[in-house]
Amino acid sequence: MPDSGVPEFLEGALRFGIKPGLQRITRLCEILGDPQESFPCIHIAGTNGKGSVSAFVSTMLACDDRRVGLFTSPYLERFSERIRIIDGRQGLSMYEQDETTGEIAPDDLARLSSEVEKATEQMVSEGYEHPTEFELITALCFLYFKEQNVDVAVLEVGLGGRLDSTNVIRNPLVTAVCAIGYDHTDRLGETIAEIAGEKAGIFKNGCPAVCLDPSITILGETDRKTVRDVLTAKASEAGADISFAGDEATLDSCIFKEDGRMAFTYRGNTYETSLNGRHQAANASVAIDTAARAGLTDEVISEGISRTVWKCRAEIFCKDPVIILDGGHNPQGAESLAALMGEIMDGRLKGRPVRLVMGVMADKDVMSILTKYRDGGIELCEAVAVRPDNARTLPPDELLYNIKLVYNNGVKTKGYDDPCEGVRYAFDRSREDCVPLLVTGSLYLLGQIRTYLKGII
Repeated sequence: MPDSGVPEFLEGALRFGIKPGLQRITRLCEILGDPQESFPCIHIAGTNGKGSVSAFVSTMLACDDRRVGLFTSPYLERFSERIRIIDGRQGLSMYEQDETTGEIAPDDLARLSSEVEKATEQMVSEGYEHPTEFELITALCFLYFKEQNVDVAVLEVGLGGRLDSTNVIRNPLVTAVCAIGYDHTDRLGETIAEIAGEKAGIFKNGCPAVCLDPSITILGETDRKTVRDVLTAKASEAGADISFAGDEATLDSCIFKEDGRMAFTYRGNTYETSLNGRHQAANASVAIDTAARAGLTDEVISEGISRTVWKCRAEIFCKDPVIILDGGHNPQGAESLAALMGEIMDGRLKGRPVRLVMGVMADKDVMSILTKYRDGGIELCEAVAVRPDNARTLPPDELLYNIKLVYNNGVKTKGYDDPCEGVRYAFDRSREDCVPLLVTGSLYLLGQIRTYLKGII
């Protein structure tokens, strides 16, 4: 990854791993004065789409001239992206001009990290386990949003929902659950019912719960029914008022414009967005209903959908040569991307082979991801495998082996340990032969490559 600017105390907490549970974050927040109780929030979970929905909702709130705190994960280019203030309409305009606008400043990050460190020392002295890195960042985020006096915070769940550290909040304005699929099965459960139950763990008594209608997800029919039944039952148990967002008509209404934007219709209103794909129309439907339950007007919602940007989600990064950046890191995301590649930019890429730059984590279902690409119509003229800067990376030679298996050895391949070398090679080739360049896989990779591409284009 590029230089992240992460304080040493937070970075050092990586050694404590991922340990779902609310006991540590609850005590940590208590010592810090329960900062999460000082602002209203909207809480968003899901296997796929929760980052996009968070971006949609926070932009809508800013269009309503509210001071918005946005907490997302993981970061792409800078750690500070994860904790951001969008200060109403003026702040949104500034963000549109400079994507670093509103990110937590290094001095604030260091100062609040020190405060969280002192609280951690106290709780450990009391006999509690040391908090995980994500728990520490969550607590720091709460402190910052309290200090910044936000009108409302939009919180993206890190992993699961029920035992995620963001779930220490007690009274959200609205909770939302996006598309549910098979990912992190080692921690969330091997069945779709178990996974859906974990996501539904963010539901709260008396709080509206907006969920993507499982009938328009890419799950099988039996799994779709299971997800709906589990979400409905969990909402009843929690005393949450549940509703389902999205429908087939919305997905069928998508029009992919030549300028790279997409138009779609939902509940009789037509919207336009820079986030492409039927899956993004589905995500937008969740955001629209979530914003409506939070009291926003149709006009504000429409403006927010139009002005939302979200990096590395089928992002058209360059048009000459065409460069698409997408952080699709599971089979569901791969299927959505494959469907989109034949439609984006008014179908200009339909039937055209692409040059692939890819890097993934070793714990991902790589064969299924590649099979979704192939079966979805993504034809490769060349594949470049790279190694993202992460200890869990699948080695490039193993990724290339899988690519050759799925594509029957019909693809020219190259491997690079240095992602920047790999994308430089691919970019130079695509600039010469005009073959579209698709960069995909781990978000750890996308952030590094996006930063590099900004320096050479």
